[in-house]
Amino acid sequence: MAAASSASPAAILKDAGLFALVAFGLCVPIVSHRTDLGADGLELTPRWGLVAGLCAAIFAVRLVQRLVLERRAARAVLTPSPHQATEPVGAEPNAAQYPSSLGLPRLGLPLFVGFALFLPLIAALASGGLSPARYWIDLGILILTYVMLGWGLNIVVGLAGLLDLGYVAFYAVGAYSYALLSTVFGLSFWVCLPLAGLFAGLWGVMLGFPVLRLRGDYLAIVTLAFGEIIRLVLINWTDVTGGSAGISSIPRATFFGVPFKAGPDGFSALVGLPFDPMHRIVFLYYLILALALLTSLVTLRLRRLPLGRAWEALREDEIACRSLGIDTTKTKLTAFALGAMFGGFAGSFFAVRQGFVSPESFNFLESAIILAIVVLGGMGSQLGVAVAAVAMVGGPELLRNLGFLKAVFGEGFDPNEFRLLLFGLAMVAMMIWRPRGLISDRMPTVALGQRKAIGKDLVREGHG
Repeated sequence: MAAASSASPAAILKDAGLFALVAFGLCVPIVSHRTDLGADGLELTPRWGLVAGLCAAIFAVRLVQRLVLERRAARAVLTPSPHQATEPVGAEPNAAQYPSSLGLPRLGLPLFVGFALFLPLIAALASGGLSPARYWIDLGILILTYVMLGWGLNIVVGLAGLLDLGYVAFYAVGAYSYALLSTVFGLSFWVCLPLAGLFAGLWGVMLGFPVLRLRGDYLAIVTLAFGEIIRLVLINWTDVTGGSAGISSIPRATFFGVPFKAGPDGFSALVGLPFDPMHRIVFLYYLILALALLTSLVTLRLRRLPLGRAWEALREDEIACRSLGIDTTKTKLTAFALGAMFGGFAGSFFAVRQGFVSPESFNFLESAIILAIVVLGGMGSQLGVAVAAVAMVGGPELLRNLGFLKAVFGEGFDPNEFRLLLFGLAMVAMMIWRPRGLISDRMPTVALGQRKAIGKDLVREGHG
């Protein structure tokens, strides 16, 4: 049976050659020539060697993929189905047959948090001071911001199973809430932070009501439209939002009323340290770390409550969820509201860190990046979202620091220009090899302390 279902080597080579041929057709108008500024104007520089290298790489990757898939298919034919009984009914389960795959999520999240706590210290020791380590601390702030946004969207998409393509709207509501409250009414960051989350949560409820009966593609279209509506309102409501010019001169965050400035009333004088502008950057780093950890803690806690179990039931089967007496209206609204609230918190932090907000910072690309982080990491997995955020946000920065890439692709090579291409390749690769995400295993909310077989007498009585 395995031999009958497997493809011949000639068919595999033909398939890989077809992939290489398609790649060649795409590379000819895009990669084969490069425009350079010469003495007589623009000149075309041929790059057929690069085209040949890309086609050969695609041929090799497709060939390896087909060989791996054929081997996996042959192994599946020879291996008994996991649904078949491999043990006597009354025997104890074999530990090797049911391996524990929850060790990585249990250890990975504490390790991630531990490394994040000491990142400024590690960066300062490696760079020779806080000022030389600012690049790495700023990068850590950016990554943690996307981690928090991913964990917030994970409530809606990963736990409740509601596809949201307009999550950046709540991010924008939180940012503009802090910007307006601080510049117009003079409120401090610590007062505006919960208000920004509250306003974003209210907008989440407002979005939830019209989409209660929508699912799948229709829900995605409505949420996408909601995100675009918010962005267009921010652009055109110039009297309040400043339009495309945005809002500038946003007040900075203080250490519970103590500003980060030189002088006797500054933070440095309070703690007895010489003044250093990096104190504010380190404070912002630990502030976003605390907000991200709050998001994770609340999410993990809610998963063990009836509300979190209702979210997961809604994700698996909405009809069965209703048949169990669960109010799907409240379940959906709470998912939208809580996810939007954490997005508002992140938006408020974004405004205080940048000191300036504009509609260009909240386009659809941001929603796509956040959704890609959740999907690549594994929907419902806290650790997976964190790992995906590090890879997708920190990956281009890592590529930028690899000097040999400029020798290969030229001095003007900037990996940020290929960011979307890398995202697309990562999504395609994940859909092929790990369709459930990097960390597909999730901690069950309800689990039996010991796996036990059901006796035949209980089955007869209808208890099995």
